[in-house]
Amino acid sequence: MRDPNAVSFTRTLRLKVKCEAYPWLNAAAMEVNQVWNWANATSADAADRNKRAHAKFLSGFDLCNLSAGATEYFERIGADTIQRINCEYAIKRRAAKRSRLRWRVSRGARRSLGWVPFKAASIKRKGSGLRFCGKSFRVFDADRLTDTKWCDGCFAQDACGDWWLCLPVAYAAQFLPASDRAVGVDLGCKDAAVTSDGDRLTSGHYRSLEPQIAQAQRRGHKRQAKRLHRKAANRRQDAQHQFSRMLVNQYQKIVVGDVSSLKLAKTRMAKSVLDAGWGALKNQLAYKSEHAGRQFQVVNENYTTRACGNCGALSGPKGVGQLVVRRWECVDCGAVHDRDVNAARNILTAGLRCRASVRGNECSPPSARRAGPHRPRATGISAKAGAA
Repeated sequence: MRDPNAVSFTRTLRLKVKCEAYPWLNAAAMEVNQVWNWANATSADAADRNKRAHAKFLSGFDLCNLSAGATEYFERIGADTIQRINCEYAIKRRAAKRSRLRWRVSRGARRSLGWVPFKAASIKRKGSGLRFCGKSFRVFDADRLTDTKWCDGCFAQDACGDWWLCLPVAYAAQFLPASDRAVGVDLGCKDAAVTSDGDRLTSGHYRSLEPQIAQAQRRGHKRQAKRLHRKAANRRQDAQHQFSRMLVNQYQKIVVGDVSSLKLAKTRMAKSVLDAGWGALKNQLAYKSEHAGRQFQVVNENYTTRACGNCGALSGPKGVGQLVVRRWECVDCGAVHDRDVNAARNILTAGLRCRASVRGNECSPPSARRAGPHRPRATGISAKAGAA
């Protein structure tokens, strides 16, 4: 019997569908687009104050009532799929705070990627495959579905034209044994992430395939270029998952700098910044720390590169012109630092000074009032803090 107090989380199983089902899914996706566009037009018409005296935004329940009996006009999708489309459209429209969303295009160069949602009871196991709307499907790694209870999911198409079965599955959180170790993580371009203990996550997954992508684009091989882009993305995601899992398993507290990839993506370093994938790495550390009972914290990283980890003096390299300097010596104490490792240690020091528990299984201690006026240091680093 399941413990009602147990902490659970949802993970999406993404299984690739075998190619014999692609024609049926492509045709079903066109019917899904028709339902979406109908819901889009109906919702916009009902919310038009120039046409309606009592204009209102239609909910998913209203759209389901208006679309009752529409299954006779479609050959592949059923009532459950139509209801899921209506509810999903209402959620997206409410989140966007607009009366109308973008239309889904079924043909042409700017067509929308295929999407076929379903309810959990609509898809069933049949031998080694699955059955949905009278159609049998085979997927790779079907053994992962053994003794698995899934929620409402969908069939999704990627840019290469391949179809994937996405099934949300609930798992019970397994808290790892508590550890007294903490680590700081500095995000960069040459190395996507460097820890205060010297571990590194290499970057350049797109850069290594860039000549092949350029050659495919010059020859007009769009499908090959898309597959190379997907290969680079898969390499990056796999490396980030391994790196984030290693940190969560070894450390109790993980502190990361607040560098913004969105702002740096508008500079000349945009390609290297996007190739590093800082946002995805921070998201993985956040949810994995929550599931394992760890603490994850984002702190201000101002002056962490310039400040010496031993004495706190701002004697390090500064400016874009000195990004080439990877090792430097402090002029005050004479300590030699690796640029990224020193920044990670300073980030860890700044995180240890913050007493609040951002995420994790530890209670946040009550904040104590300071006896006198306090002027915060500009660096956020204690001058007497030793090397982490």
